[in-house]
Amino acid sequence: MYKLIIENAVLKDLRKIPAKYLIKIKSAINNLILLPRPFGYTKIEGSENKYRIRVGDYRIIYTIEDDILTVEVVKVDHRSSVYK
Repeated sequence: MYKLIIENAVLKDLRKIPAKYLIKIKSAINNLILLPRPFGYTKIEGSENKYRIRVGDYRIIYTIEDDILTVEVVKVDHRSSVYK
């Protein structure tokens, strides 16, 4: 089981997300503890250990540290602005 770390900026981002997506996003984040590389995950090009998963029109950006069993969620935002 991996340890989950969520940055403070992500908690602020979650407050801006509509309720219909928020439940699915929180569930996807919690599932990263058991399965940090779920079906549909993608490695972000140009980074060593950043990955993304899609939840509707939103993206969850996170890092995986396998040697210390840690998943850190670094950003959650709409697909149009998550990579900026």
